[in-house]
Amino acid sequence: MSFLRRRSATPAGPDFDVLAMDPGDWPGNLGAGLLPAADGSCQGVFLRYDLFGGRGPAMIIGNLPEGSPARDVAAGEIPFEVAQLLLALENDEEVTVVGSEDIPVMQGDNLLIVRRLKLSESRISCVQFDRSDNVLVTIAAWDRPITDDLYALLKPLPAELFQQG
Repeated sequence: MSFLRRRSATPAGPDFDVLAMDPGDWPGNLGAGLLPAADGSCQGVFLRYDLFGGRGPAMIIGNLPEGSPARDVAAGEIPFEVAQLLLALENDEEVTVVGSEDIPVMQGDNLLIVRRLKLSESRISCVQFDRSDNVLVTIAAWDRPITDDLYALLKPLPAELFQQG
């Protein structure tokens, strides 16, 4: 995925491109969270898409660079983004990963190997893929399947979205 690259100048937000859906393409509210390290560097970004102005989060998309502690999960544990989705839904149910399947998906001219996670909570859909710059993208959705159409909507968001103002 050649359009994804590390930025040379360090903005106030992450030093990597964030791959997600453009907020203008989403009918509800968008929230973004940065995961800071002790040295002030950005250890990840997650975007929370709330459906139709607060009727509940529909999707969380995370971008975690190599070395981010949020990427370190034990076997059977849910990804960080799934935990954030459950937290946003105020759902304290115990959820685990019960299996996974690798699926090839085309995104434009790029082939992605998407890992579809099977969770103990069937209302959560979750997929992950590694970008060419070693950033792990995780998409967690509530009560709706993640289809191949979604990958066509993913694109790098402008750095200005993550500037501290």
